[in-house]
Amino acid sequence: MPQESVSQTTGELFSAKGFDGFLARAFMTAEGFSPEAVGQRPVIGIANSWSELTPCNAGLRELAAAVKRGVIAAGGFPLEFPTISLSEPYIRPSSLYLRNLMAMDVEEMITSSPIDGVVMLGGCDKTVPAQLMGAYSADRPSLTIAAGPRALGRWGDRELTTDDIWSLSDDHRAGLLSDEDWSCVETCLNDSVGTCNVMGTATTMAIVAEALGMALPGSALLPATSARRRAAAEKTGRQIVERARAGLTPSQVVTREAIWNAIRVTAACGGSTNALLHLAALAGRVGEPLDTGELRECLRGVPLITDVRPAGDYHLSDLDAVGGAPAVIAELGDLFDTTQLAGTDRPWSEIIVRRAPVRTSGAIRSSVSSARTAGLAVVAGTLAPDGAVVKCAGADERLLSHCGPAVVFDGVEDLHDRIDDPNLEVTADSVLVLRGVGPVGGPGMPEVGAIPIPKTLVQSGVRDMVRISDARMSGTSSGTMILHACPEAAVGGPLALVRDGDAVELDVHAGRLDLLVDEHELEARRARLSQAKAPSRGFERLHHEHVLQASEGCDFDFLRSGARV
Repeated sequence: MPQESVSQTTGELFSAKGFDGFLARAFMTAEGFSPEAVGQRPVIGIANSWSELTPCNAGLRELAAAVKRGVIAAGGFPLEFPTISLSEPYIRPSSLYLRNLMAMDVEEMITSSPIDGVVMLGGCDKTVPAQLMGAYSADRPSLTIAAGPRALGRWGDRELTTDDIWSLSDDHRAGLLSDEDWSCVETCLNDSVGTCNVMGTATTMAIVAEALGMALPGSALLPATSARRRAAAEKTGRQIVERARAGLTPSQVVTREAIWNAIRVTAACGGSTNALLHLAALAGRVGEPLDTGELRECLRGVPLITDVRPAGDYHLSDLDAVGGAPAVIAELGDLFDTTQLAGTDRPWSEIIVRRAPVRTSGAIRSSVSSARTAGLAVVAGTLAPDGAVVKCAGADERLLSHCGPAVVFDGVEDLHDRIDDPNLEVTADSVLVLRGVGPVGGPGMPEVGAIPIPKTLVQSGVRDMVRISDARMSGTSSGTMILHACPEAAVGGPLALVRDGDAVELDVHAGRLDLLVDEHELEARRARLSQAKAPSRGFERLHHEHVLQASEGCDFDFLRSGARV
């Protein structure tokens, strides 16, 4: 359960009659606020992860201004404060490595500040989940408003979305795209601030926040620079004042059933595999940890409803035009528990409008007419006893049942050194295995699970292969990737035992991922494993000693529900 609040609320501080109240109001006059402004109204914090080192979040200053307008209009008093900000393109070794640090920052700022509620401004992949985790543990009335997707790029007469970079990169490596054209793509790809303009992790997590009741319905897909997003931010400011007055906290909103709702919406949207990590972490804080069997059960029968990139043909704007996340939720029917609260503090049953189940084309399909099932799946077996995740929506259907010989890479440097070696013994039937890049080994599970196709195979027309790792991949990536293999290699998981040529069998429909090697041989290999050396200091040491495995969301053990410090 969330920790008990130890800070003073506004009624105890800004409106206090004694010296503490005098001092609190007196210091606010330094910013030009009168004692009357701060002493009689709910104080709403605005946790802003704006940063010039996070281009996805670079528009959040404008959103903060809109939130303030809404707070003031509803009779509240807004105070903006910063938190750390995590940029997926720039943070090394991985933005996930610092997600828990940001969650702790958000939690401590909320609990130690004299605020009655908080609006959290995030966007880039790990900022929204860190805010959700921190807000849950702080357990003070909270809402989020995400940065929103950026505008489409354009290269000549071709529209560019973030997911295009992976196939274009393969073409460039294989000599099918010139250096000049590659340079043009670099300058044309991103046409505005905002998050990736496909169903990547950022958009998926914005939809997750909606499904959890922690963001306003219909807010996830509004363009980053649009007036509609600023209007949604203002409305969020109004709503948080009402939520604060009602005393409605995250522990009352983010229930086990709400988390299951979010998982199913993620699968129905063909969302990012990263979302399952963050929801597993949140479930641990709620006190309802998810095991592999429960995840598989939760995903059972969930149709892939959306047809948006990178797992479809349409853009996020097309999905927004037909109703966005609420439309997907409506199409899920009984798979979504509509008794749970939406961000407007009303049950979802009052938000969504049931639509006729007859849609055969467009950015959203009817759940009845959808031919494909869940966009996400969980597999387990001798190669991943605690599970691994597959984004079926982005995979070649033929490869979801496959057996082939392993080609093993020990870490990212080894991968970069050898993947395009013309002497690499690899065929289209091979299974590429990358290890040593999990929560501990990475550290922080970098997004390197989208192992590139060897150049010689790209040149012969191969566009997908089975690829397995204990890493993550970008939500903008596609392909038959088996990710988050757990336990990871760095802590002695079976992935550490794989050798070149070993037979690896994948059967997504049966939920299996197996290493077809005799157990006696595996025991002999296990006896020769060496243990990873622990870091000596700083956050890296804290991370090494306390990070949990992917199946538990990579949270810190001491931050979960019931943890004893």
